[in-house]
Amino acid sequence: MTQLNWSDPPSQTAFPVAKAGYPFIFASAFATAVFALLGVGFLAMLGLLATGFICWFFRDPDRLVPVGEGVIVSPADGKVVKIEPVAETPYYPGACTRVSVFMSIFNVHVNRSPHEGTVRRVNYYPGKFFSANLDKASAENEHNALLLEGPDGKQVGFVQIAGLVARRIICRVQEGDSLGRGQRFGMICFGSRLDVYLPVNAEIKVTVGDRVQAGTTILGKW
Repeated sequence: MTQLNWSDPPSQTAFPVAKAGYPFIFASAFATAVFALLGVGFLAMLGLLATGFICWFFRDPDRLVPVGEGVIVSPADGKVVKIEPVAETPYYPGACTRVSVFMSIFNVHVNRSPHEGTVRRVNYYPGKFFSANLDKASAENEHNALLLEGPDGKQVGFVQIAGLVARRIICRVQEGDSLGRGQRFGMICFGSRLDVYLPVNAEIKVTVGDRVQAGTTILGKW
């Protein structure tokens, strides 16, 4: 049986919401209140529905994280859309295996660290906004790449990729910071993709088409 623990302290609220969503929630709630005070019932109802959807979109549930040596967990909720060997990439030193997780607008969008270790590199690349499920999105879309080095010296790369609708990448860590496995480090607003780059000798535990959860689903082991 897999052992689990908390990567972050559990929230003190019944429905945790990511801080990045607060401005959107407050703006929608304010507009709803204005419409209600003006007696515009139809718009007030639409505003209420929009506020509820935004709260739901920015939900940030607590997650129990698997314990074990060499365990690599998914950094995002979504669907595994590609697993392939990569001979060379700017996001990882040497040959590796890339696992791509596509997040639809219905998934939780908070991103979590796939492994424990020290952040060795954070590189932001401005770019275009093709649909995140296209191959060219990895190189041409706006993205933020991180390289994490574990206590044993092994490294894992992971890249936040903006999409057709997603226009905001949030990353709250910088070079030299330490992350625990499954710990929150950022999010992408309104649907996108996460690519994970693992050592070629890592044992992949998922297949294309699998549904995964950030911090909970084991992508692989080394």
